[in-house]
Amino acid sequence: MTDGDHVVLLDDDGNPVGTAPKSSVHGTETALHLAFSCHVLNADGQVLVTRRALDKKTWPGVWTNSFCGHPRPAEPLLSAVQRRGEFELGIRLTEIELALPLFRYRAVDAGGIVENEICPVYIARTDDEVAPNPLEVAEARWVDPDELGSSLITTPWAFSPWLVLQSQQLRLFESPQLQRRAS
Repeated sequence: MTDGDHVVLLDDDGNPVGTAPKSSVHGTETALHLAFSCHVLNADGQVLVTRRALDKKTWPGVWTNSFCGHPRPAEPLLSAVQRRGEFELGIRLTEIELALPLFRYRAVDAGGIVENEICPVYIARTDDEVAPNPLEVAEARWVDPDELGSSLITTPWAFSPWLVLQSQQLRLFESPQLQRRAS
């Protein structure tokens, strides 16, 4: 296996403690590991949401943020974000900013698969046309952030749990209801 097939394992304080094959870290006993999420905006201020490919191991077919991923061992997070944006969506990112450096969550999907991640959250921009990789993304849509925020309030079950949790902390979603839930 190459480093690209491994993720960085973390202790409870977020310190690297080793690596593991990516295929082994998403199961019913998922070790804490490093990941990232990215929300991509276009020139009109719309945010890109994607529906995860139906063959994904965790949350298949669920609508989520623009894209997520795992940095390779020794890979800077920013490089990983750029790499995954190109791989999953065929886009180049600009104005990448770290929005939630300490975001952490643990969630269990309907099949019992656990996500257990320290997952810094980024916001970026693109002027590129999205070309989704069908192995990763079933659908992609540009939406108004406030409309997405309202949907996250009324139908949170239709979205990935990390998107729902992130939306409660990001200023990207300015809905007063969301902001009240976050405080």
